[in-house]
Amino acid sequence: MLKTLSAALLLLVSTVTLAAGKDAPKIQFDQLKKPNWSEQELSNARLVADFVQNLMNDHNFDYVLAHYNDSAYVQHNRNLPDKIPGLVGFLQEFVESYPDYSYDVKHIYTDGDFVIFHSHATLDKDHRGNDQKGMNIIDTWRIEDGRIVEHWDSIQALDLSMRIYSLFSGGDIQNDNGVF
Repeated sequence: MLKTLSAALLLLVSTVTLAAGKDAPKIQFDQLKKPNWSEQELSNARLVADFVQNLMNDHNFDYVLAHYNDSAYVQHNRNLPDKIPGLVGFLQEFVESYPDYSYDVKHIYTDGDFVIFHSHATLDKDHRGNDQKGMNIIDTWRIEDGRIVEHWDSIQALDLSMRIYSLFSGGDIQNDNGVF
């Protein structure tokens, strides 16, 4: 019921319009990679970029489940279910309400087994590229033996409708993992 109320409130507060010709963002990996990354860091960053592109932009949930469904995945965002099937289930439901949800990666950083994305997420095609709308997100993943095993994030709502959405949707604890 809280999700339904949150979605209805968000729809009342923001105008949802569809813009023709604005496809979901594609991660521009070759432009974002750094020349000083080690081979391991490059491999880790490519792994996360593939995961994020298919999950957050293409909404290719079957691909994500087939390639990344590993019981070792620990979710540290307390509002998201643990493990890959939980995350995919959450996002499947989310994109039913917001089919134009997208995640535009602005920066990629690596440090050994850690990959960090700095991104702009939006719910509406019209808001893509508008840094006054949507969410500023910093995601950190830990990679172990070529597998994504942990995820943390920090999310900043950029406009009033996203702040209200965050207020109503931010209280449901979905896993027992600590934030650190």
